[in-house]
Amino acid sequence: MSAPGIALDGTHDPALRSWVASANPDPAAGTTGLGLDADFPIQNLPFGVVAAEDDAAAGDWRIGVAIGGSVLDLRAAVRSGAFGGPDWDALTGASLNAFMALGPPSWERVRRALSQALRAGSPLQAALRPCLLDRGRVRHRVPAHIGDYTDFFTSIHHATRVGRLLRPDQPLLPNYRWVPIAYHGRSSSIVISGTPVRRPRGQLRSGELAEPLLAPTRRLDYELELAAYVGAGNALGAPVPIEDAEAQVFGLCLLNDWSARDVQAWEYQPLGPFLAKNFATSVSPWIVTNQALAPFRAPWSRDPGDPQPLAYLDHPRLRTHGAIDIRMRVGLRTPAMIARGADPFVVSRSSYRDAYWCLAQLVAHHTVTGCNLRPGDLLATGTQSGPLPTESGSLLELTQGGKEPLVLPTGEQRRFLEDGDEVTLAAHCECPGAARIGLGVCTGTILPASD
Repeated sequence: MSAPGIALDGTHDPALRSWVASANPDPAAGTTGLGLDADFPIQNLPFGVVAAEDDAAAGDWRIGVAIGGSVLDLRAAVRSGAFGGPDWDALTGASLNAFMALGPPSWERVRRALSQALRAGSPLQAALRPCLLDRGRVRHRVPAHIGDYTDFFTSIHHATRVGRLLRPDQPLLPNYRWVPIAYHGRSSSIVISGTPVRRPRGQLRSGELAEPLLAPTRRLDYELELAAYVGAGNALGAPVPIEDAEAQVFGLCLLNDWSARDVQAWEYQPLGPFLAKNFATSVSPWIVTNQALAPFRAPWSRDPGDPQPLAYLDHPRLRTHGAIDIRMRVGLRTPAMIARGADPFVVSRSSYRDAYWCLAQLVAHHTVTGCNLRPGDLLATGTQSGPLPTESGSLLELTQGGKEPLVLPTGEQRRFLEDGDEVTLAAHCECPGAARIGLGVCTGTILPASD
């Protein structure tokens, strides 16, 4: 199995230090993974699309790389003469699609060049320092044009808990252990972290109602997910073999698939989610590349009592490197907590290592029919819940469908989200012998339904 982006090289050396001082780990800063400078050391180098505060209204967006508390403006860096060539030409626009389309060799060359240029003692320091922006003072937008968005269902723990609420006698349907289940989402309503989310209206139906009514959802929920941006893509009619699937993954971000559970319960049979999920999907601004995640690869395995994947979804390298230990968490702040400046209360933690289906399998299955993926397409993992009930990635699970309210430190209770609530997703990776890196945060605040 070819594995671009999985092999370790000098860019992962935990001893590397940057001339950007804020990128160098400070043990006293802690490891909360809530978007601090600690998320973006020189070993990370994630990509995003940013604009200086004064330039956003004018549409002056450019591709940047997060480094500590700064962003390296790549258009400015190329114009300074520090970098040049076809790889870098693709990084001077306002979207990452062209760079994603170049494929792993280009991605790896750029990563090595950036690592060299940003290391302590680099001869390019003088040329690049004027190209730095203050990360706390830039605006973000979705970093690529997302033509298509597919949301998978890769956590067997989430699938089982939700299934138990809907079908107590058969929580997990027979196909789950054989098929990476997914639905096609709505790319037009994917929004960048920080964008407020308006409570949606939809058809609601409960047992005491003779007929459905149109009303604001009463059971608004979040979903803790990751999502992979597709790289070069494949031609229509040309499935991607499992051994080549990793080459299609440019990188990962956090994703919140906001869900109206009462709308979903009424509409989802027989074709699955529709209006319950099309009103907003939030993504974090930084794409952490497949290469940066190499030190945190872990064996992927299947319980011996479960059916093993069909041949097109299996390969020996999956068993050694198929999983990724990304440690995820959900923070919640109520309006009262926000008013007094309180930190988000962490309501759950989980790890992507526990996913039943891995990234390579998602790509191989999505394309087995000959479906063509394109640069910038988004493949979400579905809610990432762990084996313990406290590791649930949604309120639907944490509150047993609203029956057992979540009690916050303020004494407030939540069965589902209320207007003014702020949800923050965060994630990081750490392991012995590697520098800790983070994915930043994905945040959204609930606005009341429109009149």
